[in-house]
Amino acid sequence: MSASVAPNNKRTALIMAAVVAGMLALAFASVPLYRIFCEATGFAGTTLRADKAPGAVAGEIGVRFDANTHPGLPWRFEPEQRTVRIQPGAQTKIFYKAQNLSARDWTGQAVFNVSPDRVGKYFKKIECFCFTEQTLKAGQTVDMPVIFFVDPKIKQDPDTRTIDEITLSYTFYPVETGTAGR
Repeated sequence: MSASVAPNNKRTALIMAAVVAGMLALAFASVPLYRIFCEATGFAGTTLRADKAPGAVAGEIGVRFDANTHPGLPWRFEPEQRTVRIQPGAQTKIFYKAQNLSARDWTGQAVFNVSPDRVGKYFKKIECFCFTEQTLKAGQTVDMPVIFFVDPKIKQDPDTRTIDEITLSYTFYPVETGTAGR
């Protein structure tokens, strides 16, 4: 009986090792896969990328701009204007201003979302500083453009057609690179 038990134990051990390895791989892949899912669907207020705006349609919607900085990043970060009223489909360009308040170079990366969450799939960015890391030299101030539009389909969706204001929010975090914190 011990001869037949040994192959079963080896097989079970191999299966369990494969399950553990698969779970470990899934744990590491879950964050990038979730990010890809959110970017593709607009889930959880994640905005979508676009190449160009379709053109303005009748109506108007407000967009409010919010800016936050992680305490570990010595920057002042704020929108140059707090709100705009735009026509759905119209390409709009606004600016945020960032200033490095320290005597050292710092690199930051912005994360963003829109609220209410259900409008994320209709808020489309053409150009954004959030797509890349930003390095500011000591004391440097920069204007950071965002070019976007709100998809006109927002007014056709029963869940979003009554929304009158969208909030675009950014938070800058320090990035651990060769230039950060020097």
